[in-house]
Amino acid sequence: MTSMVYWLDMAGVIVFALSGVILACRSRMDPFGMLVLAAVTGIGGGTLRDLVLGVRPVFWVADPTYLWVILATVGVSIIGFHYIHRLSRVFLPVADAFGLALFTAIGTHKALQLGTPGAVAVLMGLLTGVAGGMVRDVLARRVPMVLRQEIYATASIAGGITYVVLYALEAPWALTISLALMMTLGLRLAAIYWRLSLPVFAWVEIAPPVSGSDEAGSDKTPAPQARTKARVRMIRQKRVRDKQGSSNE
Repeated sequence: MTSMVYWLDMAGVIVFALSGVILACRSRMDPFGMLVLAAVTGIGGGTLRDLVLGVRPVFWVADPTYLWVILATVGVSIIGFHYIHRLSRVFLPVADAFGLALFTAIGTHKALQLGTPGAVAVLMGLLTGVAGGMVRDVLARRVPMVLRQEIYATASIAGGITYVVLYALEAPWALTISLALMMTLGLRLAAIYWRLSLPVFAWVEIAPPVSGSDEAGSDKTPAPQARTKARVRMIRQKRVRDKQGSSNE
């Protein structure tokens, strides 16, 4: 099981590092920028997780193989830059979804092995899965995926809860990690394909009711016009897009 966890963790590092390289290419960064984005995406979440849990030394300090894997990923990407740059825009969120699923399961597993409560383990899985991508997007001057309306952090939390529940039920480890991976990956890919999102809260201006026009020749003084009211309402993402589209016309 330890060997399988190690290789799954390494696979997550490769996938996340590749997503960092692709974003660096689209942001027109030099090879050093590609290396920085690949590194923070691949090991950023796990580094914060180990620091919060008090694990010393951090995993990539104890095993520098992670650094060599990131360096190799960037090197191969530079050699095949022409093909990397031409990858479909769908590839980045899909690769990110696989990395999110892998890191969520690994982070939750490591926290449980250290004896943390289930709620803390779920949060550690979430931190492992989203922290590196957040730093990557900030460095690339993009709004992080986890802060958008897309189902991203929710998928990680669902996968972490699945792992914790099955772990508490003493289910076989292969079944536990498989279902946790499927939960996170399935929710995230479904959100990408069907553009599923959580509702958002926004300020909505409510126009006052329009009074009927005065009769011709009426010498009544017109009533003062009512002021618009602002309310906070929960609206769906589709309505947000419609409003944004109409405002751009």
